Amino acid sequence: MAALLRRRNSPSAVLHDTILLTVLSKLKISPPYLWHNSRCLGNFSSSTDFDLTDLTRPHMWYPNARRKKRNVFLHVGPTNSGKTHNALKQLESSSSVGTHAWIANHLLEGIYCGPLRLLAWEVARRLNKANVPCNLITGQEREEIDGAKHSSVTVEMADLTTNYQCAVIDEIQMVGCRTRGFSFTRALLGIASDELHVCGDPAAVPLIQKILEATGDAVEVRYYERLSPLVPVKVPLGSFSNIRTGDCVVAFSRYNIYKIKRQIENERLLPCSVVYGSLPPETRTKQATMFNDEGNGFDVLVATDAIGMGLNLNISRLIFSTLEKFDGTCKRQLTIPEIKQIAGRAGRFGSKYPAGEVTCLHEGDLPLLHSSLASPSPVLKQAGLFPTFDLLSLYSRLHSTTSLHPKLEKFLEEAKLSPDYFISDAEEMLKVAAVVDKLHLTLYDKYLFCMSPVDMNDDISAQGLIQFAENYAKKGLVRLREIFTPGSLAVPKTHNELRELESVHEVLDLYVWLSFRLEDSFPDRELASSQKEICSGLIEEFLGRFVWQKPLKIRSKLSFLKHRRSLR
Repeated sequence: MAALLRRRNSPSAVLHDTILLTVLSKLKISPPYLWHNSRCLGNFSSSTDFDLTDLTRPHMWYPNARRKKRNVFLHVGPTNSGKTHNALKQLESSSSVGTHAWIANHLLEGIYCGPLRLLAWEVARRLNKANVPCNLITGQEREEIDGAKHSSVTVEMADLTTNYQCAVIDEIQMVGCRTRGFSFTRALLGIASDELHVCGDPAAVPLIQKILEATGDAVEVRYYERLSPLVPVKVPLGSFSNIRTGDCVVAFSRYNIYKIKRQIENERLLPCSVVYGSLPPETRTKQATMFNDEGNGFDVLVATDAIGMGLNLNISRLIFSTLEKFDGTCKRQLTIPEIKQIAGRAGRFGSKYPAGEVTCLHEGDLPLLHSSLASPSPVLKQAGLFPTFDLLSLYSRLHSTTSLHPKLEKFLEEAKLSPDYFISDAEEMLKVAAVVDKLHLTLYDKYLFCMSPVDMNDDISAQGLIQFAENYAKKGLVRLREIFTPGSLAVPKTHNELRELESVHEVLDLYVWLSFRLEDSFPDRELASSQKEICSGLIEEFLGRFVWQKPLKIRSKLSFLKHRRSLR
């Protein structure tokens, strides 16, 4: 079988591919065996009855990992329990293992895979500080260190073609995330490492064990207890006049973040740092540093659930302003895992606060808070999957089309899964597919734009992507100055202008992301990166002198674009 998959091209390749696929279908061999062999893709015959929508054996998509007998260690426990710390110690120690003859032809490396750029940054700094040279690789950054055999990456960037000695996947419970779960499943099944250390919530253990039964890996579970106490307070905060130094107030919208910040600063005269998702990562880090550093005078933090992972914070008491959030579809109660993840940020081990407290602003929320903290997280039932480009390419060739939207939509409807998996939410990708299908682009280029980090519900971000795609389709070259004028940015004066500047940063971030994948066509990476830094600086300046005012209805103001486009 392996010999067939490695065969060279020949005049009879079409016949060979047809026979091979037919044989595999009769043997019920999973089609992803073929995906790593690009020569098969060009010669695929539509006459076969091979079922490309059969995704019931996703562990077989990764032949490199299946050639190994992996030793998998599950490090599980609550927040602030030391589980990731212990996994990273194993990663650090892997750099000291002696060489032998086998390594001469097989470079063994270490890799950390995290859910956020902030976590990847933090781990890269930690390893380099420990004299373990470590590269940083995210969708928007490449920092290569001389002599590095380790990499710290965001989970989507995990390299599945390299043989590793030690690998770490953090926050593995995110396999159940409706939008990003497939990236964690891909890393879990596909990383070819002698040792694989997986960290996360105990609720993920039964699912991970069941998924790994099919891989033949050896699995060991290590449980951890919280290192410092977390105390649920029996009385609510009641009023922001009761805020004190070291408090963190959690809200779930930009509007409420700034409203609460202003109330606290007016009533208690305590300057507040802010952290929320649409702030640039660099700005979030600086705001967190200002809160952590006693000398800066920023004694209170007002934040969204963006603090749930990726930031080390010296929080004494965490206060939920509400236990409801809008999740993009509807307003709903926070889940038990969400409440525990956020609350657990208080009383970090080794900080100046030996114990953490957690409460709510309103008394009516206390019962849900206390019951959630006392309850185990619901056991995860399924992990996310999403079709690779190679599979969609085969599927499209069967149907003789380069239109991505209808084929992606149809494939997702027809996909056959085992009970342990679900197809990840593709709503955002389908929105992009509907746009790029109107352009003269290859199927690969369309897929690439669909996988890019863009918020299609944000007018500025969406129009930025459209202009990038249109210019790329017309000329094959996208110069940043064609749609953006350097030097045109200024400190925001209003809440609306702040939101626009955050969106401009997202567009510049998108350009950088595309430049790493289409380098010749997006040559202005350095300019985009420098303008991103300017954006972050202007946002930070605004945060330092912001005076609260209720925002007007957001307009679709795209002043940073020379050519305005309407969504079509």
